Amino acid sequence: MGLGMILFLLLFALAVYIFICFCYKRICEKCGVTPGVLIWIPIAQLVPLLQAAKMPVWMIVLFLIPLVNIVVFLMMWVKICQARGKSGWLVILLIIPIANLIFIPYLAFSE
Repeated sequence: MGLGMILFLLLFALAVYIFICFCYKRICEKCGVTPGVLIWIPIAQLVPLLQAAKMPVWMIVLFLIPLVNIVVFLMMWVKICQARGKSGWLVILLIIPIANLIFIPYLAFSE
């Protein structure tokens, strides 16, 4: 029974990862950026997201610095919200539990 549960959790985690990457892909496309295969690679997916936010790609280095990474992450998502024609205040949803689960799909599938 333990092995079955582990397998289920791994498959569930893989499904969530694929869904989130697909959402990132849609967000980039709606911002006018072609994400390519980078969107499916962890950490490298920040490159097309930074391009969608119209931020320099070198800022990926700032994600390696503790506390600075939080600021850059929030800035990136504010700019992506604005590029999608949404309010930058939507980023508050990232901080609220449960609401943060709908933030990325909302940006991906809303008009």
